[in-house]
Amino acid sequence: MPSVPPGRRVIITAALPYANNDLHLGHIASTYLPPDILYRYLQHGKAEAIQICASDDFGTPILIAAEKAGKKPEDYVAYWRERFEQDLSALGIDYDLFYRTSSEENVELVQHFFKVLYERGYIYPSEVHQFYCEIDKKFLPDRYVRGTCPYCGAQDQYSDGCESCGRTLQPGQILNPRCAICGTPPITKASKHYFFKLSSFSTQLKEWLESNKNLQSDARNYVLNWIKEGLQDWDITRDISWGVEIPLEEAHGKVLYGWFDNHLCYISTALKAAGKSQGKDGADYWNDATVYHFIGKDIVYHHYLFLPSMRLGEGRFKLPDYIPTRGHLLLQDKKISKSRRWGITIREYLPVLPPDYLRFYLTRITPYAQTDSNFDLEEFQAKVNNELVANIGNFCYRSLVFVKREYGLTIPEPGEAGEAEKTLLAALKKAEEETTRQIESGSYDRALKAILDFGTSCNQYFQAKAPWEKRPDMATTIYYASNCVASLAVLLHPFIPFGAEELWEQLSTGKDLSDLPWEESKEQLLKPGHKIAEPKPLFRRVEDADLAALQRIIEGKK
Repeated sequence: MPSVPPGRRVIITAALPYANNDLHLGHIASTYLPPDILYRYLQHGKAEAIQICASDDFGTPILIAAEKAGKKPEDYVAYWRERFEQDLSALGIDYDLFYRTSSEENVELVQHFFKVLYERGYIYPSEVHQFYCEIDKKFLPDRYVRGTCPYCGAQDQYSDGCESCGRTLQPGQILNPRCAICGTPPITKASKHYFFKLSSFSTQLKEWLESNKNLQSDARNYVLNWIKEGLQDWDITRDISWGVEIPLEEAHGKVLYGWFDNHLCYISTALKAAGKSQGKDGADYWNDATVYHFIGKDIVYHHYLFLPSMRLGEGRFKLPDYIPTRGHLLLQDKKISKSRRWGITIREYLPVLPPDYLRFYLTRITPYAQTDSNFDLEEFQAKVNNELVANIGNFCYRSLVFVKREYGLTIPEPGEAGEAEKTLLAALKKAEEETTRQIESGSYDRALKAILDFGTSCNQYFQAKAPWEKRPDMATTIYYASNCVASLAVLLHPFIPFGAEELWEQLSTGKDLSDLPWEESKEQLLKPGHKIAEPKPLFRRVEDADLAALQRIIEGKK
């Protein structure tokens, strides 16, 4: 491994996928690809970095789905967790540990947080009235109740929100309620719940939001407005069997709301990956790191209010330094929707086209902002074919073919660098510096654009020097061109790891690409006399037939 700056430790997390459905393109664009780009970049000697994630295992929807599938909830979530790991790995998204919110380590940490917050007066009991099914003999929280939306009249909607008009529903608002299990109208019944005093942290949250300049201004301003309007205390109890049990004797049979436990899994999983306990050494490890929580914009409320207030109340673990937040991904200008059968899962995409194409295009179109992006099939084809295949792929293959054809796979001895070479090296230096600056600032789309601009400079250099004319300086041209190929392999590695590693293998350096210090990307990595392997084209074009296959998937056709 390359050496890293002393004391620079980074912990990278991503919002936990809910263990009840396959990951789709929108999940990747906002939440799972961006942190992997940062992680791969940091591995090039930039920091001691770990990347973790986990399946979000608890909650009413999972319990309902498990019951319908005739499975135990722990078996049901294990099935989805395995699929998550397979799909993310197939996209080249690597983790030091992909764990689960139902782990012993996380349950222990969650119950510790509850006890501390309860003892300090930040959690209190209160009686609530909620639906109860006399047939199934159980309380019916959230998605155990279906009915008619009071706003738009849409029928067969869950009691916590309407998929038709998008409105969030409060307890008791749903019209014509019925039990989602047996269809019987429920009654209302009192239940003792526990509430977290979110309102007690308004001042501390405001100070954190205003002092942490790493937070995106649009998200910060949203949350500051919510605080100004007044924060409401938060019901953290669910009357179901599947969840982290509330560690109080009088609360037997009740569990904690999933948003109380899932973000604590960032901490428990990171400490597990680092081999640390949840005691002082674990807190020191966490607090000495720069912490990133990558999320989509739909969970800003939870990460900017619930998460920091709970950590402030417990007092040992620092708040995140960065919460990179990106918008939704539209598909052909429409919202991705499972219920409306409009979308592409990772499992559906991968048999059609390589993972690098998806990583490349999603990075190109997803800014570091909460604005939505749009996956357009024709634009996808054009960007991959024109920018990745024709620009990067063509230059790399042409350069290495000349090494093979003219110099027997051996990097030639160059002559003195002329103005063209000096201009090319200046472009390389600029590309490395700009890519570094943009990655460090979170703008991965701009970082990739800087690399593509350098690819354009490489092609212009190659065309101007015309090595096929076998001029006296042909060896110099091929020496610098092939070294630019090596530089591109390093610079592209965080973005398209499969293609970058294949290219690196063709260069036959005998070194692991991940172990190369990032700054060496602007050096001449291939020395005269070095033998490369057989050159092969890196990419193929996206054909109209590929787009047709993706369109059929989007529309739910075979």
